[in-house]
Amino acid sequence: MSESVAGTEGRSRRFAAQSDRRVARLRVARWSRVILLVVAVLIAIAPVYWMVTISLKSEIDQFAAPPRWLRFSPTLAHYYDAFLTRSFGQYLVTSITVAALSTLCAVTIGTLAAYGLARFKLRGKLDQRLSMWILSTRMFPPIVTAVPLFLMMRDVELLNTMAALVIVYTALNLPFVVWMMRGFFRELPRELEEAAMVDGDSRLGALVRVILPLVTPGLAATAVFCAIVSWNEFLLALVLTQTDASMTLPVGIAGRVTQYEIKWGVMSAAGVVAMIPIMVFAMAVQRYLVRGLSLGAVKG
Repeated sequence: MSESVAGTEGRSRRFAAQSDRRVARLRVARWSRVILLVVAVLIAIAPVYWMVTISLKSEIDQFAAPPRWLRFSPTLAHYYDAFLTRSFGQYLVTSITVAALSTLCAVTIGTLAAYGLARFKLRGKLDQRLSMWILSTRMFPPIVTAVPLFLMMRDVELLNTMAALVIVYTALNLPFVVWMMRGFFRELPRELEEAAMVDGDSRLGALVRVILPLVTPGLAATAVFCAIVSWNEFLLALVLTQTDASMTLPVGIAGRVTQYEIKWGVMSAAGVVAMIPIMVFAMAVQRYLVRGLSLGAVKG
């Protein structure tokens, strides 16, 4: 009896020790994840914090050694210089207009094209080949198309206009929209629009009233990415625009770098303001964004 009791106690102690070790490992793993997340967040926000502080520092504080991370006298002079003295206000309006119009055009045209490719089967698997061809056009580096686009816009007298940027950015975003929305549409059963058409609706009506509400998260995610691409694009805007009335923010900010000086404060102030519209747009569609990123985008 005593040996049996001793064996039971020994097993209990071993089990308790194993449980303690398991709990300790779980605690270490949990704190390791927390530390990694904190480090990742700090790495992500450090450039943003640096840009914001530079936009609020005087030139003396900007180049102070050691750097003044927290203790400095804030000033709004760079914002005044950027948006009242210079043309950054016009650049901001141009960027918002171009990004909004190009995103709207790309999502509208691309959604219709994606629906056709997802629902209609063509001979010789032409629908699949068209899908791959559309995607392949996005693989070209933008510099390849810079000169042809410049010559085309010059011939139609659209250089230094917002219309040129809207057309180019729409074409730039179309392959992405088609490929993304095609995956979303293919996840939905055909019976949905077939039932709507049996009830007397047209194909377009079924798409607008039945299918599109179901892929709203995908539309939101696609629109956010299109807006970001249009908002940040630099190379083609630099090639196609040279006047203050047509320049976008990226081109205008880069123009503050000259052979004589670099306006760090003005550039940072413009950069801070440039972040706000995209952040507001992303926050407005945030509830759709996460679901849209995981809905249908990985299907062929």
